[in-house]
Amino acid sequence: MTNIIITTTNEVPNRGVGEILGLVRGNTIRARHIGSDIGAGLKSLVGGEIKGYVKAMTEAREDALSRMLKEAEELGADAVIGVRFTTSAIMAGAAEILAYGTAVKLK
Repeated sequence: MTNIIITTTNEVPNRGVGEILGLVRGNTIRARHIGSDIGAGLKSLVGGEIKGYVKAMTEAREDALSRMLKEAEELGADAVIGVRFTTSAIMAGAAEILAYGTAVKLK
């Protein structure tokens, strides 16, 4: 496991940015599963959380974050600041999750 600090802020409290190493990112593309679609259709009738989709999106975010951290490690980063997540539809039934931020060396 990595010791890289991950933050959505543009600084790390009590630590200054010594060097900006550059943009790091990680992404994954996931397709819907027919079983989840059936469950989602039923949930839309009665309301409530669609657990299959929640699980899939959680796994996708973790994969994207892990890939971003791998890039940061390869650069020798101490932290990744300004971390953001974004998603976009790639095609019907598939979406991309992207995690990105700025890899830095701390003072």
